[in-house]
Amino acid sequence: MTSLPSVLQREAAPAAPGVVPAEPRILRRMLALDDFEPEAGRILPRPIFGYAAGGSENNASLRGNRTAFDDYVFMPRVMVDVSARSQRRELFGQVYDSPFGIAPMGRTSIVGFDGDRVLARVAANSNIPMILSGASLTRLEEVKQVGRTAWFQGYIPGEERAIRALVERVANAGYDTLVVTADVPVAANREHNVRNGYSAPMRPSLGLAWQGLTHPRWLFGTALRTLVRHGMPHSENMTTPRMPFLSSVGVRERGRRDQFSWQHLALIRGLWTGRLVVKGLLSAEDAHIASQSGVDGVIVSNHGGRQLDHAIAPLHALPGVVARAGTMTVMMDSGIRRGTDVLKALALGAHFVFVGRPFLFANAVAGEAGVRHVVKLLREEIDRDQALLGITALDALRPQFMCTSGRPVPATLQGAE
Repeated sequence: MTSLPSVLQREAAPAAPGVVPAEPRILRRMLALDDFEPEAGRILPRPIFGYAAGGSENNASLRGNRTAFDDYVFMPRVMVDVSARSQRRELFGQVYDSPFGIAPMGRTSIVGFDGDRVLARVAANSNIPMILSGASLTRLEEVKQVGRTAWFQGYIPGEERAIRALVERVANAGYDTLVVTADVPVAANREHNVRNGYSAPMRPSLGLAWQGLTHPRWLFGTALRTLVRHGMPHSENMTTPRMPFLSSVGVRERGRRDQFSWQHLALIRGLWTGRLVVKGLLSAEDAHIASQSGVDGVIVSNHGGRQLDHAIAPLHALPGVVARAGTMTVMMDSGIRRGTDVLKALALGAHFVFVGRPFLFANAVAGEAGVRHVVKLLREEIDRDQALLGITALDALRPQFMCTSGRPVPATLQGAE
């Protein structure tokens, strides 16, 4: 009788060189990025899916990130020769094939098998950036080996020793872009995690065992496969000691993030010779301070609705940040699900955008093929939308292509030009 470990090892084996594996049939039903979430909800145990899908408190910010895109409509131009369309975009001196990348997400490798490396590999092969989360379960050095386009995002405490150690480690691993997350001074109030049975670390229980047994695709395809191939997952890239994903006694140590300030960012700027990005800004005044602190770029973000509930949607904050950003590159994440969402963000001044949860759920649904499918869908939508909007290049996007409630975008929102 074949043992379970040998079966899992055989399932995890890569395809033979030169052999292109058939696309999973389920992808025929994945016509848009939003299609992956409900399918992932059927595959994943309730605690894991709830952790990935939820926001904080009443989920007001989570909902607001999506509804903000409904506040803007397009004013397209017609009878324009759009046959020579391109969505290539230069960012920090690197030309990418599309104006979007993969946002940082924690615990990706427990949502879908080998998630961190899968996302990094697809991003590199698709020539788009991928940001590795500091809350990831794969060593940052290993991810960089398979992801030439990978950046690293850190959750950094206000402690000089920890800062120096992390900056040195990221530099030694070969990363050229460091993303400092600014909106996590304390843990958010994620009540849904408690209701769904999620904790960090996860606590062994009969309920957790039942969730695994009743979700066999996840149990065999991700959980047991991970144990066979890589052992127990650990939080590998925090400035605090490694923490196992599953433990009855472990306690998550976050460090003194509530002490982190602009003074510590100045320390990082002095230590880090690569590109420095701050993620989690919503205030135009904070953008101005960042521009005076030697920051190369900012990502306008409310953490996907996972930190302060009822925070302004990044799309609404974007024009104000652009107006005070100086020479910094302005990017955005949170809530992007369509090609039209990407184009709206670019028209309002973002130079680049990042997409999170759809990539996470796609890996849970169909592995690496699912992640590639998200890239394909979004690229096709952007290409089609460019033609319908009447532009051939993304640099042509301006606020004048947008209306709010049927009226042209007010002059106060046109600081993006």
